[in-house]
Amino acid sequence: MQKRDGHIHTPFCPHGSSDSFEKYITKAIDNGFTEITFTEHAPLPFPFIDPTPDKDSGMKHELLPAYFEQLQVVKERYKGQIIINIGLEVDYIVGFEEQTRNFLNKVGPMLDDAILSVHFLQHHARYTCIDFSDEVYLQFAKEVGGIQPMYDLYYETVKQSILADLGPYKPKRIGHPTLIHKFQLAHSETIDDSAQIESVLQLMKAHHYELDFNSAGLSKSFCQEPYPTIDHALFAKKIGVPIVFGSDAHTANDLHQHYNVLQQKLTF
Repeated sequence: MQKRDGHIHTPFCPHGSSDSFEKYITKAIDNGFTEITFTEHAPLPFPFIDPTPDKDSGMKHELLPAYFEQLQVVKERYKGQIIINIGLEVDYIVGFEEQTRNFLNKVGPMLDDAILSVHFLQHHARYTCIDFSDEVYLQFAKEVGGIQPMYDLYYETVKQSILADLGPYKPKRIGHPTLIHKFQLAHSETIDDSAQIESVLQLMKAHHYELDFNSAGLSKSFCQEPYPTIDHALFAKKIGVPIVFGSDAHTANDLHQHYNVLQQKLTF
């Protein structure tokens, strides 16, 4: 059976761990995985200012050459044992499409695979990292007028990411498209966003994007579900959206987290 994990972070992650590429790779091989993609957070576009306190949402531009070089080495070293894809997780940031397109035009030839994700939402010319903490999340909801308007803004931004012209090297997979659920248990409201999620998935289908079926939410105390839920992943499968499991591991310990549980419920 082909086993693939398409969303893995690395020692180059400024908010991750120092676990080596080899530690991730040997664990993947030992667990019977046949293909993995390292998707480090790409450098944020200039002159975007990272709103997080430690300014550590993306890797530094000057580390990119070393990242690509080290991945090329391990890719060759483990050839025949496992397929290793060189990738990035690229942020879609409203207003920075041109800078992102220019970046992708430069690094695209070195990429085997990539993910396009929304972590930052814009409101009144200010950006917020909505998955940083429950406090930031709830404060941002107040600023935009409530939980529902925040959800609306998130899905609208994900749709913009799908439709954006980011050039020929634009990532073909949309990262964790229900990330707005990360702190859903931190608020007391019941939000029915099924129609919005299905609309996003239908747009992905229409524009030939893959789904990052991301298990990390199951390990988040305020989320306790994958991104998206199993029901919505089943909907994606039903309408023909390709599904790629992603553990979104930031440590080797989290690699392939919850894979077996999700795989039993949804063959991907």
